[in-house]
Amino acid sequence: MAKAAESSGDPGTTPPRPLFAGLSDISISQDIPVEGEITIPMRSHIREFDSSTLNESVQNTIMRDLKAVGKKFMHVLYPRKSNTLLRDWDLWGPLILCVTLALMLQRSSIDSEKDGGPQFAEVFVIVWFGAVTITLNSKLLGGNISFFQSLCVLGYCILPLTVAMLVCRLVLLAEPGPINFMVRFFVVIVMFAWSIVASTAFLADSQPPNRKALAIYPVFLFYFVISWMILTFTPQ
Repeated sequence: MAKAAESSGDPGTTPPRPLFAGLSDISISQDIPVEGEITIPMRSHIREFDSSTLNESVQNTIMRDLKAVGKKFMHVLYPRKSNTLLRDWDLWGPLILCVTLALMLQRSSIDSEKDGGPQFAEVFVIVWFGAVTITLNSKLLGGNISFFQSLCVLGYCILPLTVAMLVCRLVLLAEPGPINFMVRFFVVIVMFAWSIVASTAFLADSQPPNRKALAIYPVFLFYFVISWMILTFTPQ
């Protein structure tokens, strides 16, 4: 017992301190504010609300899409190097142009299935199959453009040929003859060149410099086939 008492009173040994004993010595300065509120900036709230279309009405959505399609039509009518068709691509415009062109290429006769003219499904398949083939060719040549971006550009650049088809339909209302054919031939040639220039303005920079000719040649054939269908069209 004496040894135990002596060991407990040994100055070399320190008794264990409580676990949170040192926290009582910490004091908080009166100059440091400890109160506040966690708030979200209203500007980011407004930006997120504006960018969301979940609360947008159907009418506003349709009008916004129609304005976007109209802007892309203007870029095709005034071709210049721009990334608008590539950045904000859509397939609404190509679908509208393809359906309009196919409807105008329909014969007015009842026996149109036997007159050798193109049917709606044939025009639709030719346009979309040609666009898909050109897109795959562009990707195989090493182009840095996506599949749907290429379809968007090729589809929107049918606009001049659709205008040519409309003009030819109006010209065909007059008496047939050599002058009638020459007018239609001139309109189709001009619009064919317009489609080529517009499409190459958007697609040329996406191809390697040493393979641009290989990428543009299928585009030339694509619009040439459509132009040939327009030029050889007769209402009956």
